[in-house]
Amino acid sequence: MVTAVIEVRDLVNRFGAQTVHEHLDLDVQAGEVLGVVGGSGTGKSVLLRSIVGLREPSAGSVRVFGENLQELNPQRRSEVERRFGVLFQQGALFSSLTLCENVALPLIEHAGLKRPDAEALARVKLALSGLPPNAAQKYPSQLSGGMIKRAALARALALDPEILFLDEPTAGLDPIGAAAFDQLILTLRDALGLSVFLVTHDLDTLYTICDRIAVLSQKRVLIADRLPVVEQHPDPWIQEYFHGPRGRAAQAAATRSQ
Repeated sequence: MVTAVIEVRDLVNRFGAQTVHEHLDLDVQAGEVLGVVGGSGTGKSVLLRSIVGLREPSAGSVRVFGENLQELNPQRRSEVERRFGVLFQQGALFSSLTLCENVALPLIEHAGLKRPDAEALARVKLALSGLPPNAAQKYPSQLSGGMIKRAALARALALDPEILFLDEPTAGLDPIGAAAFDQLILTLRDALGLSVFLVTHDLDTLYTICDRIAVLSQKRVLIADRLPVVEQHPDPWIQEYFHGPRGRAAQAAATRSQ
């Protein structure tokens, strides 16, 4: 029996008079890579922020590992939040810190490690994310977009999370860099037993690494299923997205690589 590590029920998110989500339901299963897609303004990042506890929903519930973060005391909530890592859209690295210091920071702040131990472990995480040893002492301003993504991934992995949240991880990367990043995510998922919640517009990513796709539309999850099932949904946006020129190209590329 597949276990749901995230359960979203009847979620509502409002910004003043604007309702972004209403009666939204979604499960994320243990060990899967779930791709979350939708048109602009459908609230993909808002949903991610609601799940990780950065935004309090207007109504509904979000349970992670069976617990509702909004109902937990601060200590217990912190313990649960340590079980997931987040990679934000622009990396969100501290510009005044080296990569090693960026990754070491959560180990010092949340795991209570001494600085030398935290930095030694940070170098391991950077290597795990595919960065060379000499990258550890570089600052974010000295890095390419792809290296920033990998450094942000290393920080997301710092506390050995069980769930990884990725917000547009391949945005801005060239096709070769994006493909390499996709394969890295698959490798880490398989090696570390991660569950992955992945917000993306990248069709190649959807066809290459996602086990299921959740489509946000009409303020809710219109469908969450395997890609061949989602492709056949009659919704006009889904049909245009997956069966347009880029969708056909991504599908053909995925078929050739199998």
